[in-house]
Amino acid sequence: MRKRSKYKPKPVLLNPMGYVIESMTPVSQHESFLIDLKIKTHMALVNMTRGKAVRGDVDTLIQTANIVEALYRMGFGTEYGDVMRNGSNALHSVGVRGAKSGQFILRSEEMKALNTLMELHDAQLEVITLKDMERAYKLVVEEFRQRKMRPIVTREMV
Repeated sequence: MRKRSKYKPKPVLLNPMGYVIESMTPVSQHESFLIDLKIKTHMALVNMTRGKAVRGDVDTLIQTANIVEALYRMGFGTEYGDVMRNGSNALHSVGVRGAKSGQFILRSEEMKALNTLMELHDAQLEVITLKDMERAYKLVVEEFRQRKMRPIVTREMV
């Protein structure tokens, strides 16, 4: 049996100039992508506020909070660090309670924190480019791979 190599070739861009030009365009100019993303995230928040949230909705909100934090670290919305931390903490506490009970119910201060976090996310999407979004996504994936993220469910809870 042959030993497997760790070598993975890098992907080849078929149109490098198109990639560079597309990377420089703001996310706000890609209306169909932006509308789909906003509908998905806002529907998850609406389900959460109504008390009808399922795990998929919570996962969507967690992904949104991770992107907000990555964009914050990259320098977008640095004056709103407290909004980002409060929203992440509120989402974490809802996730911990929901993991125990199976129902994701918000308290009033958590609802306010998540609403302002979603406003920050929408504002960040208006000013970033596709390259910034790609870098933020890679930052989130790398932190997940290195297990630097705060888990909602720990081994003691299971």
